[in-house]
Amino acid sequence: MRLITWNINSVRARLDIVKQLIEEYQPDVLCLQETKVQDHMFPEKFFAENGMPHLAIHGQKSHHGVAIAAKGEFADSFKIDWCEKGDARHVAIKLNEGPTVHNFYVPAGGDEPNPEVNDKFAHKLEFLEEMTEWSAQLDEPSILVGDLNIAPLEEDVWDHKKLLKVVSHTPVEVEAMLKLMEAHSWHDVMREFVPENEKLYSWWSYRARDWSKADKGRRLDHVWTSPSLKGKAVKMEVLRNARGWEKPSDHAPVLVDFEF
Repeated sequence: MRLITWNINSVRARLDIVKQLIEEYQPDVLCLQETKVQDHMFPEKFFAENGMPHLAIHGQKSHHGVAIAAKGEFADSFKIDWCEKGDARHVAIKLNEGPTVHNFYVPAGGDEPNPEVNDKFAHKLEFLEEMTEWSAQLDEPSILVGDLNIAPLEEDVWDHKKLLKVVSHTPVEVEAMLKLMEAHSWHDVMREFVPENEKLYSWWSYRARDWSKADKGRRLDHVWTSPSLKGKAVKMEVLRNARGWEKPSDHAPVLVDFEF
């Protein structure tokens, strides 16, 4: 099974590159974040015409939004309302005779890494805390993917020291993510293929005139598996070239091949 996760930053605005991705990389399961579209306006016909007719969508107007498109039918789908805010930040599918795939879009957290003065950062920490409690109770084989908006390791950012006070790489966020991972013994699939002492990014800011040359990236996108699925991933690739496609997202897709 080929799974690709991608923060698309508005699915309707980027259907051309979604089509390019599907044609070039042939995912069996495509997890999208920041779709920015209400469910009744989601481009279902487009996905059907491009060989991925089976959908689980969770959207809202203008903001957030997640979706999973699949080539084949899945057994079930559901979504969770984290922090009781009504935000569209999670959707999941139960694969036929396979694990459950959870697709997340974790709050970015604003600019100030202080929950006492920044409600957005407080929300992010609360969201991670709820995910941790949920992970501790999870009792089925699962794959967790998405834009988690945290780059936890030193080599997940272009400059560890310069970004210690920048939201996405602050010690409080990293500690929260580590607690989340420990709660279910989540396995970091991307770092199974790229050692922790090597740079690994999935996001490059739009602000850089030449993002590739500057290469000031962060690894905000993740693929984790339950302990029972460790070793089932046989390939991982950050599709960096997609960051340079026409009208790109600021995130690159992450591709993982599984053999169950």
